[in-house]
Amino acid sequence: MKKFIQLVLLIIVVALGVTVWDGFYVLEEGKQAVITQFGAPVGRPITEAGLKFKTPFIQKINIFEKKILIWDGDPNQIPTNDKTFIYMENTARWRISDALRFMQAVGSEARAMSLLDNILDGTVRDLVNKNDLIEIIRSSDWSQEFMISDQASADLTHPPKLGRDTISQLVLESASKVTPQYGIELIEVMFKRVNYIESVRLKVYDRMISERKRIAAEKRSLGEGQKAEILGRVERELKEITSGAKMEATTIKGKADAEATKIYGDVYGKYPEFYAFQKSLESYRDIITDNTSLVLSSNSDLFQYLQSINVED
Repeated sequence: MKKFIQLVLLIIVVALGVTVWDGFYVLEEGKQAVITQFGAPVGRPITEAGLKFKTPFIQKINIFEKKILIWDGDPNQIPTNDKTFIYMENTARWRISDALRFMQAVGSEARAMSLLDNILDGTVRDLVNKNDLIEIIRSSDWSQEFMISDQASADLTHPPKLGRDTISQLVLESASKVTPQYGIELIEVMFKRVNYIESVRLKVYDRMISERKRIAAEKRSLGEGQKAEILGRVERELKEITSGAKMEATTIKGKADAEATKIYGDVYGKYPEFYAFQKSLESYRDIITDNTSLVLSSNSDLFQYLQSINVED
């Protein structure tokens, strides 16, 4: 009998322990929970972290993320309004805004991702179909100064009316009208990657190469023009410097000649006979060579000078 009582007490203690263990739970930070009883939700979602209590065995905890989640779409081939096919990869940030509605309408994050595939892919396709290629590949703050000619069949040399950023915002606004009924809040939608299909991509590469060659030719032509301008300026400055130097040299030489002439004049004025004699010698030096025979007249200055030398001797 005593053993039976001990067994009953043990069973009661174990049952109480299991009951307490199942009745308390810890809600982690970044999580939210919905309590269900026999499959039906009980009360509002629990969003505050901490130690919580529920009815043991009867109630069940359904845990959902409270933090922001990332959705990445699969690459899709989409035609634009100007009939250019492109591949697009999109991404979005979302969170579970109403855990109760999310549990009732979706059930799990995997199903939510599939649901977002349908909503976002369809919305993106619809807006891409309605806009030209330039609106998809150009940013809303695009300017002519930073233009890159990567056009395929469309003229991409003009600024977009909307631009990629505005279109992604339109996708967000359109999809956000649908997602609240599933307890989902869309925070941001972005075009992660935009690329041409293979056939168009080759044409784009050829066009880009041609455009780069044209730009390179323009740069070279501009460089040659600047080179000619610089060389012309250097040559002009060289001529100005040379001309100035020659003028300065001529001025200095003129001043020196004038000063020399003055000195000669002062000296020759004191000794006129010596000056006359020197000039005679200079003239004879110019006319007499090694093969010249000189016949002097008795009246010539040189003869008289030589005769006076002989007389003195």
